[in-house]
Amino acid sequence: MTDSNRITLYYSPQSRATGTRVLLDELGAPYDLHVFNMKVGEQRQPAYLAINPLGKVPAIHHRGELVTEQVAITIYLADLFPQAGLTPALNDPLRGPYLRWIAYYGASFEPALIDKFMQREPAPITQSPYADYDTMLGALEAQLAKGPYLLGERMTAADVLWGVAFSWTMMFGIVPKKDVFVRYAERMTSRPAFQRITAADDEMAAEHAKAVGG
Repeated sequence: MTDSNRITLYYSPQSRATGTRVLLDELGAPYDLHVFNMKVGEQRQPAYLAINPLGKVPAIHHRGELVTEQVAITIYLADLFPQAGLTPALNDPLRGPYLRWIAYYGASFEPALIDKFMQREPAPITQSPYADYDTMLGALEAQLAKGPYLLGERMTAADVLWGVAFSWTMMFGIVPKKDVFVRYAERMTSRPAFQRITAADDEMAAEHAKAVGG
């Protein structure tokens, strides 16, 4: 991949964008960071809102096009670097389950998570995108019990997405620390890529905090 095809990651430390940066590291992808200090609301400034009106990270810019939404970014990047082995090919029987669990993150897990975090009453089960919280989480628990990864013995980009998600949601007490979730998160967060990005995030977040403190 030439320098003109480098990926730009719109980024803030210790945010949902962390998982995307971990994935880029796992893929060995060439990328540059466009960093926002979310503590002072830089992601809500007009310059970035002109790029992504939602003012959210992660977002990536590649080959002149913008990709937003964590699920789309995960699929896009893993497909861009098939040599890394983190995405099943289109004719692989695991391609369907792979896409299922990535989509499940955005379509079911995140909505359920926000409702629980905000202590909001969920919609009636027949109208809710995730049925109910316990059912949504139970499906994940059953799948991960087959382990060690979402697709059994094969690690994919889906595991990078979910490993990071379980790490922070259990840290904040939104997801219960069930053995299967803890073991899975530990398996993913002990990987060198996660360790490298976490250390870099800690340093960056400290600098951002200093900027706020003056």
